[in-house]
Amino acid sequence: MSETQHKESGASCPMDFILRMLMGPWTTYIVYNLRTYGPQRFGELKRRVSGVSAKMLTERLRTLEGAGLVKRDYEATIPPKVTYSLTPRGHELDGVLGTLADVAMRWQAEDAQARLSKGAELKAAD
Repeated sequence: MSETQHKESGASCPMDFILRMLMGPWTTYIVYNLRTYGPQRFGELKRRVSGVSAKMLTERLRTLEGAGLVKRDYEATIPPKVTYSLTPRGHELDGVLGTLADVAMRWQAEDAQARLSKGAELKAAD
């Protein structure tokens, strides 16, 4: 089936929605931090997701909240206290993200070893 026929038939990949949402900038890093460290206030999360701007973090958190993956708890104290955490729906990704993290770490180690081996081969050839 061609791509055009595939689109016209209404067939779609059932993972497309989740993958498109998780592919957004900083999204996996945010979910990883909430999954690993639990509920966090905005400032703490911003420190852990180094390099993200406050504007982008706010945007991504709103998107994740809208998708039902992140919960925003607001306490009307002075100053106001806002805490972000994964919802039960967000925690449904724990197993998948854990497996993906395991594969990523293994691939990084394999790639680092391959670079070291290649460097050693190049040195030996000199």
